[in-house]
Amino acid sequence: MKERDWPEEGELVVCTIDNVKDFVAFARLDEYENRAGMIPISEVATGWVKYIRDYVREGQKAVCKVLNVDPGRGHIDLSLKDVNEHQRREKIREWKNEQKAHKWIGFVATATAADPRAIEEAIYREYGLLFSVFEDVAVNGEAAVAKLPLEKNVAETLHRIALENVKIPNVSITGYLDLTSNKPDGINIIRRALRSALPKIPDVEIELTYVGAPTYRIKVTAPNYKKAEKSIEKAAAAAIRVIEKTGGSGKFNRKQKSG
Repeated sequence: MKERDWPEEGELVVCTIDNVKDFVAFARLDEYENRAGMIPISEVATGWVKYIRDYVREGQKAVCKVLNVDPGRGHIDLSLKDVNEHQRREKIREWKNEQKAHKWIGFVATATAADPRAIEEAIYREYGLLFSVFEDVAVNGEAAVAKLPLEKNVAETLHRIALENVKIPNVSITGYLDLTSNKPDGINIIRRALRSALPKIPDVEIELTYVGAPTYRIKVTAPNYKKAEKSIEKAAAAAIRVIEKTGGSGKFNRKQKSG
């Protein structure tokens, strides 16, 4: 469900194909309270279309581009051919996320006796999409809900439900450490350096893999790129300090050296 009553021209919308005729398909817009839209045969696919039913069928979910909106006449013209596969996948993902967020807001409203529409309107004004607030809360905690004009108990409940339901997507980055020591106990020194490259950082996983003398691969997995970058730099710097204190040399590279 959207904050607006009607879609805008150029917008991508999720539809359910309702009825297919010889030269037109009729669809319901899932995000706009099932308002009716029309897809002429010329907008079903590129090139000449002989049988429209080769491309659409009743009950099918489709992502269409809005070509024209006439609220006075209640007409919405749609195009299926103007949506590529990447756009279709992204729109379906967004739509499913919005459905989940709408359900979670229902949980918040039930638990706090708040008006769900008032909560949604506050989120739309700040974020544009309902799911975005749950992602923000999961990553940034209470600071995210502080932006919203919500009662304290509503904000606290939204924060709790976000943490319970949203899995923060992790990112992984890699780098390469060159560690060299000419000391008699150089192997032990390098081992100490590698151990120091495994600091305990909350929500961060660091892996070290031997590539071939003198190179070791560092892989860092973290909730976001900013934290991953800081963590890999911290790990590499710690290892290099240990090596350099004993007269050895260390260097960190984001890409593996060729040859």
